[in-house]
Amino acid sequence: MQPYISPQQPDYILQMTEGNFQKTLDGSFEKPTLLYFWASSIQESIETLTTVEKITLEYEGVFVLALVDCEKEQLIASQFGLSSLPSMALFDKGQPANFLEGPQSEANIRQFLAPFLPSIDEIAFQKIRLLLLNKEYETALVSLKKLDLSFAQTGKYKLALAECYVETQQFEMGKTVLESVLMQDQDALYNSLIAKIELHTQAADTPEIRELQMALEASPDNQSLAYDLAIQFSQVHRQEEALELLLQLLRKDLHFSDGNAKKTMMDILSTLGQSNDVASRYRRQLYSLLY
Repeated sequence: MQPYISPQQPDYILQMTEGNFQKTLDGSFEKPTLLYFWASSIQESIETLTTVEKITLEYEGVFVLALVDCEKEQLIASQFGLSSLPSMALFDKGQPANFLEGPQSEANIRQFLAPFLPSIDEIAFQKIRLLLLNKEYETALVSLKKLDLSFAQTGKYKLALAECYVETQQFEMGKTVLESVLMQDQDALYNSLIAKIELHTQAADTPEIRELQMALEASPDNQSLAYDLAIQFSQVHRQEEALELLLQLLRKDLHFSDGNAKKTMMDILSTLGQSNDVASRYRRQLYSLLY
């Protein structure tokens, strides 16, 4: 039985022959290269190949998989002194770095490769960096939240998360994340984000808002003042404070201001988008009132 080799196979999965043997090994100076030794007469080697190809595709070209058909490429196989099939030899920077013989579980294969490869989360994070460069902050924010919790403790993750929050005008969320960034990770990006938050804070504290806040403190039950303040908060992107005031109004009167309070809240939620944490929290609370 032969494994199926698709004509659409990516260029990081190849058939090793005597003709490309040295070129393939030299390629390991650029990225790790995994030689997989198999034979059609050894069923286990075909079955394990399915797992190896699955892992290779997950890494999307971070390493090269070179398949060695030991029945056709006996000269190559003889150079490695194989005692069983399947076998795997990992080359890194032109040198053999690790070797594994016999049928293996997926966990064992991943463990075998792990010392020489970035983690799946690290690969995903590199893609997120590209999203940030392209200013696709909402998409990047969704992707960041899918990474493993252990990766989320790194400084580069926190800075990327804070950047997404600040650039999507979730300033309080961004500030909270930045407060957890260690001194050693406080780089130019960190300082830039802090500066943006401070500028927002200064711009958002208008005389009109201060006047309304003082009036509302003096008359906390004045719903018209609360609504006017919510509008002012929204106009300077203090959306969480605006949503909180609107939610309190709607809890007392779902049709306050002829339904304008509800419409204003829904407009703010719509503007913030589906990936916004603040919007998600208040959207759930609004729906619980409506339904």
